Amino acid sequence: MTRTDRKVSDLPRGKRVTYTPESAAQGVQNVIRVLEGRWKLVILFQLFGGHVRRFSDLERAIPGVSQKMLIQQLRQLEADGVVARIVHHQVPPKVEYHLTAWGQSLCPALDGLLSWAERAPSELGSRFVAAGSLPS
Repeated sequence: MTRTDRKVSDLPRGKRVTYTPESAAQGVQNVIRVLEGRWKLVILFQLFGGHVRRFSDLERAIPGVSQKMLIQQLRQLEADGVVARIVHHQVPPKVEYHLTAWGQSLCPALDGLLSWAERAPSELGSRFVAAGSLPS
């Protein structure tokens, strides 16, 4: 009898996709569409670190967002597989949100973007990194 681990270990590893300039640009554009939205990045940063937040907690933590807009942005993030929603069937209703594993993996990428922006040439000033400001 042969062992399956030997058979499986000999399988070829998955190959990384080879991009052309056009396909790379299209891929990045598709990813940016997932993050587009006035409040999506603020929502993500509220949920990074494994935080599970109730809808009302998110609403309080993000001043200026309307319930309608928060719901829309959360639904889009959920449809894109970035955020997961947990509904507790009780009275009053309790809905919690957290990042999926894939959503949590965005954290290093966004940290990398912040680091890149911090290294902007001095003549650009604070155009890219404005500490403490919310989207306008």
